[in-house]
Amino acid sequence: MEEKLKDPIGQAILDFAEFKNADNIVVHSDLCDDDILPVEYLFRNFNQMPKIEQKALELCYGEVLEVGAGTACHSNYLKNKVKSTFAIDVSEGAIKYIRSQNIPCKKTSILGLKDQQFDCILILMNGLGLSGTLNELPFFLSHLKTLLKPNGKIFTDSTDIRYLYEDDEGGVWVDLNSKYLGEMQFQMEYGEHKSEWFDWLYVDFDTLKQEAEKVGLHCKKIIEDDNFHYLTVIEHL
Repeated sequence: MEEKLKDPIGQAILDFAEFKNADNIVVHSDLCDDDILPVEYLFRNFNQMPKIEQKALELCYGEVLEVGAGTACHSNYLKNKVKSTFAIDVSEGAIKYIRSQNIPCKKTSILGLKDQQFDCILILMNGLGLSGTLNELPFFLSHLKTLLKPNGKIFTDSTDIRYLYEDDEGGVWVDLNSKYLGEMQFQMEYGEHKSEWFDWLYVDFDTLKQEAEKVGLHCKKIIEDDNFHYLTVIEHL
């Protein structure tokens, strides 16, 4: 596939920004039915955000890094609230849009960002999924640690998806010889634009806490909604 057709999120953002209308983004999964991500959701304001995102934004201070920013709607809200914001995303289209909003940004993955430190790192929309797999989670957290000031905080979220494996009696059926049950693969599609398949991790809080402690980080759950989706703060031990 041509490289220019591998940026479904970015193209959807640019189309919506220009025409105020765009087709939905289709989310393909290796374990679930296809899902729909309305493009306008990426342009949500504070009042349209779920409680978990609102709480994270309320807690941010100082110099803030937004990871996987998309339209940088979180940075847009924070830019008049904190000392500074900096947004990163791997999507060329997303970065083009963010620049048009006069928000400092860079086209890079979180692992490609080095030699900078922040008071707060914001990774939302099940942001811990960016680690890919459970085996990669400690390395991911270790890298985040290098970007964190001594008293800094990471605000991020994930979902405990064990409920997907529950039987009618509430028991959870797990193959102990299989991969961690929160590991999934996704592909995004928008018109002719289609991403490669990529790994995504949903991690339960207890597992996250154990993995974080291995690399010298402490986790505290802030809030959790009815769908087992939780917000956590991660900081130095």
